[in-house]
Amino acid sequence: MKKVWLITGASRGLGRHIAKAALEAGDMVVATARRTEELAASLPPHGDRLHVVALDVTDRNAAVSAADEAVARFGRIDILVNNAGQAQLGWFETIRDKQVRRQFEINLFGAMNVTRAVLPHMRKHRAGLVVTISSVNGLVSNPGGSVYSASKFAIEGWMEGLAQELKPLGIGTLVVEPGMMRTDFLDASSARHGDIDIPDYAEAIAAFQAFISGANHRQPGDPAALAARIVRMTAAPPVPPRLVFGDDALAWTAGKLEQLQAQLAWSSGAQG
Repeated sequence: MKKVWLITGASRGLGRHIAKAALEAGDMVVATARRTEELAASLPPHGDRLHVVALDVTDRNAAVSAADEAVARFGRIDILVNNAGQAQLGWFETIRDKQVRRQFEINLFGAMNVTRAVLPHMRKHRAGLVVTISSVNGLVSNPGGSVYSASKFAIEGWMEGLAQELKPLGIGTLVVEPGMMRTDFLDASSARHGDIDIPDYAEAIAAFQAFISGANHRQPGDPAALAARIVRMTAAPPVPPRLVFGDDALAWTAGKLEQLQAQLAWSSGAQG
């Protein structure tokens, strides 16, 4: 049975690759983005199997309208992909409060808005899959990424609990934790840097920004390969609750596990 996908942030990056992979698999796709002209230009036509919807995920009413439109067009939503996101980079003290809040509005509350809009339709059918694109930075945080990681750590906690709430209703979840992906996510169109000048951080920030500039469009992860993997996984349930993707992500996650094991051993000994 062909599936119906609703994908946020589908005009570029990983979202566009997932939309293309789902269409190539013969599925139906409701592709959303803030600007539909970008969507029309980035996705090849697939007749009546592709439906384009304008959606700003921070707008709760727009999320409900997008979900309702998807169901009106295709009858159901089988797979939701929460992909829309943005990176607020920089040292914490250099990032303004409104920038921190904007990070959470897009990455966390935006995904919540769309999920809240879609779940009633999935509950009606007692079936569905919620795929949320997190990051290895939802497991591991680094200097220059504390605010971005905070939004992804929040996604991890939300989805871990939500998965247990939805499982009895026949609805599955998948959290995807990629490493650095070869997309335009580090471009100025997606990534922002803190703009409060604090000399104590100047040297570290300069080195970090040089790293970001050098890594942009040279990241090791292949978004087309990840998109294909996600589509294959959904075609062969049961879908595991977590996918760590990329050699860098696997190495960082393994390092975090070792760190936690050492800290647990110390904590156990300290209490003995």
